[in-house]
Amino acid sequence: MALASSEAANPHWTPRAKPEALDHIPGENGLPFIGNAFRILRDPPAFINYMIGKYGKVYRSSAFGAVNLSLIGAEANELMLFDREKLFSSEQGWGPVLNLLFPRGLMLMDFDHHRMDRRALGIAFKPEPMRGYVADMNRIFAEQLPKWRGDMLFYPAIKQLTLDVAADAFLGVPLGPEADRINKAFVDMVAASITPIRRPLPFTQMGRGVAGRNYLINYFGPQIEERRRNPNRQDMFSQFCRATRDDGQYMTDGEIIDHMNFLMMAAHDTITSSVTSMIWLLAKHPEWQEKVRAECLSIAPAGSAISPDQLDAFELTEYAFKESLRMIPPVPSIPRRALKDFEFMGYTIPKGTTVSINPTVTHMMPEYWENPAAFDPMRFTPENSKGRHKYAWVPFGGGAHMCLGLHFAYMQMKLFMHHLLTQVRVEVADGYDPAWQAWPIPKPKDGLRVRMVPL
Repeated sequence: MALASSEAANPHWTPRAKPEALDHIPGENGLPFIGNAFRILRDPPAFINYMIGKYGKVYRSSAFGAVNLSLIGAEANELMLFDREKLFSSEQGWGPVLNLLFPRGLMLMDFDHHRMDRRALGIAFKPEPMRGYVADMNRIFAEQLPKWRGDMLFYPAIKQLTLDVAADAFLGVPLGPEADRINKAFVDMVAASITPIRRPLPFTQMGRGVAGRNYLINYFGPQIEERRRNPNRQDMFSQFCRATRDDGQYMTDGEIIDHMNFLMMAAHDTITSSVTSMIWLLAKHPEWQEKVRAECLSIAPAGSAISPDQLDAFELTEYAFKESLRMIPPVPSIPRRALKDFEFMGYTIPKGTTVSINPTVTHMMPEYWENPAAFDPMRFTPENSKGRHKYAWVPFGGGAHMCLGLHFAYMQMKLFMHHLLTQVRVEVADGYDPAWQAWPIPKPKDGLRVRMVPL
């Protein structure tokens, strides 16, 4: 039986371009079958910068038998994300990597089907539900963040906290052993997304990832009908169960489960990475931590709840978040498959080619960013943003596939920063510079060692 992520299991996919069809594009294939996979995984930015320096902003590479074409820069980001001509398939880009784990998630849909489901799911991000999420987060942060004192590892702590938020706001599940089992399932699924062994064999990471998916299918499925009948439940899962498409029909149980799996992963892991990046950079640049703290205190007293109407006042906090996402974007690479032949930077690229853009590299290119290695949130003021290429900053993607939970992410970050930074100063040891795992979602390899000093 063909794996769900294989070409054989998806006959509607555009057949892959033959490797020799890309021979006219500069690049290197690496070792037989393995290609450049281990060089890429060892240090993705270093490998990409090496390839750009040697071959330019369009180059080919291979990994595990598949040839990939990289398109680098804001112009490439616009071509692929805005996709005026409907040249690219997101489903066929992400599918070979994620179909075993997150099939039919919103990111793995194209065109009319994507637009229809995105509109249905958007009900959970309208103003009234968002107000409910604000109340949930204020309560959880007020309960849990006062325990964050002294020396601690930030990444596992924020990962557990964002899971608690997701379990509460997304699922309406009380915190406890059930939430812990859900967390383990998602951890296993995300880790499996980049494992070299792509078959779900026993005792492999992919095997654990597929087992996690099966656990969540069995968790979500039996609850759908009850949540559909209960209009009083306002968590995201319940709203998805009641959501209808333009024709008035509910999504099927399988579609709801797939969307919940994907959106829980996307919301949980990307915000964990993003807030960790921001805390690291604010601890590394204490002058900016003080500016953010002062802004938070000017909006509301230490530890107090923030109302939805106050969120727009966090201007400096938002600039610091945007700069953190520039320096360490939570999705370092975005793949697509070409549905038609197209031209870019003088090259003819055949249909069936797997192409990818790289936000991490674009976000550090001097042609778009002055002194890109410096942490400078003020580059995101309206005045300083004028004239910058619209697709030079793409941590949330762009075009039709712009992150559906973008405003939820900003909201969660602002509430978290207010509850934390008005009560503690976050410090790191002199000279501390943690190594980061780049893929599939960036995280500090040592968990990020910080000290929470009460104010």
